Amino acid sequence: MAVTLSDLESWLLAPQEDERLEFKEAKVSFNSEKLAQYCVAIANEGGGYLIFGVSDKLPRRVVGTSVIPDLHRLHERIAHITVRAEELAHPDGRVLVFVIPSRPLGVPLQFEGKYLRRDGESLVPMRPDELQRIFAETTPDYSAEVCTGATLVDLEPAAVEEFRKRWIARSGNSVLAALSAERLLEDAELVNQGRVTYAALVLFGSRRALGRYLAQAEVVFEYRSSEAPGPAQERVELREGLFSSYDTLWELVNKRNDQQSFQDGLFVLPLPTFNERAVREAILNAVAHRDYRLGGSIFVRQFARRLEVVSPGGFPAGITVENITQRQLPRNRRIAEALSKAGLVERAGQGMDLIWLTCLSESKPRPDFTGTDDFQVALTLNGEIQDERFLRFLERVRRETSFAPSLSDLLVLDSINHGRRVSTELRPHLKPLQEHGIIETAGHGKWILSARLYGFLGQAGTYTRKKGLDHETKKALLLKHITDSGQTGAPMQEIGQVLPELSRFQINHLLSDLRSEGKVKLVGGGRMSRWFTE
Repeated sequence: MAVTLSDLESWLLAPQEDERLEFKEAKVSFNSEKLAQYCVAIANEGGGYLIFGVSDKLPRRVVGTSVIPDLHRLHERIAHITVRAEELAHPDGRVLVFVIPSRPLGVPLQFEGKYLRRDGESLVPMRPDELQRIFAETTPDYSAEVCTGATLVDLEPAAVEEFRKRWIARSGNSVLAALSAERLLEDAELVNQGRVTYAALVLFGSRRALGRYLAQAEVVFEYRSSEAPGPAQERVELREGLFSSYDTLWELVNKRNDQQSFQDGLFVLPLPTFNERAVREAILNAVAHRDYRLGGSIFVRQFARRLEVVSPGGFPAGITVENITQRQLPRNRRIAEALSKAGLVERAGQGMDLIWLTCLSESKPRPDFTGTDDFQVALTLNGEIQDERFLRFLERVRRETSFAPSLSDLLVLDSINHGRRVSTELRPHLKPLQEHGIIETAGHGKWILSARLYGFLGQAGTYTRKKGLDHETKKALLLKHITDSGQTGAPMQEIGQVLPELSRFQINHLLSDLRSEGKVKLVGGGRMSRWFTE
């Protein structure tokens, strides 16, 4: 998708350069070797944008650039990626944006023998542990490997039959009912010529077998009534295959799953603190994606209003908090495929999108990954309803129209409702939401919840504040200030104080309109320039 001036405006306001952004003034020139090095470093970090014509110190401002990139020469110097350059015509000057894709899976990029990454303002060689993690991205599926010594005797027959029942229900294939247990598991690729895989142990293993071959494949449940340190009020160690413990885990959570409620007219609708679908998906994701080469267990920790699921091993390669609902890459594909056959997940490797969907549709906070690092994934589901009135509005929309919000729709609404920028990937969903009267525009690139929604919530005043002044009123305010400045004129810094909520780009747009209407003129240049009435 093309980069827009709205993207640039949001980047200029970013509190600091992050892993996806790098700003350079580059007013006249930029060393071609350094350009290639930055492209390599940013690609090694997952891809991003190198932006010329913008100051790299806060507060950032557009300074313009006259650099003409030689992309052919650039691609001769770096391999495996194709960099795109886009020009933006900003009122303060030309901006050049290099769109840099991520490196290929398992392949760190190098420039003249050096694997580069950024470290503050510098480019430095990647550390050995960073390179090792990249090379490990294409490691074969550990769960598909055969566990030496394990046999079919180490699998719980009842767990295997539960898998058979679910597979038949999902596939409609009644032939599966007549297969022997060994043939059933062979067809599911969980047993290889009579030899048991680690996936089979994770899914069907007995307590004794797991203790002997794969003790870390256990799930530990804890309930804590408060944040106070000390032993949990309840602790259950489930060292058995998932098909033996799956329902037990939900029963443990649901035992203390308080019912909340919200009122919609005459109806009082119940809503559990922890959504069953979200909890089950969180556990399935932990089992399918954890790193079984590490010795830790999966922990499910329940508190009164939140649930934590912590699993060993960081995100699989290429997965981040930002893209986790769009990309799927199961670390243990054989386990994920078996869960798909059994209908426990819709498709192998997916499920996180369902967690987000249930959280947002119940007006609960987004899933929280605070505490996630290279060695564990920590997922927190917060069960507190954030905005009962917003939840009522969504219920009303569902009943009165044919519109059923998708996950992307809910992410857009959640971003707008909490003042976050709508990401480039979600922008195609803005128009349908506008057509259903749920959101509306409020000036250049700004979206707010609709007047209909705020009226429903009884917050018409909040709507007026967020909607802000219309275009003509803003122009009138600027014109009044410039008129009141008299013969001394109004410097740009003062004009910006009249409408502090607007960016410099938006104020320049208003001044440009006033000048084209013959109402104001600009005298002087640089910091000494002043605006006067005509």
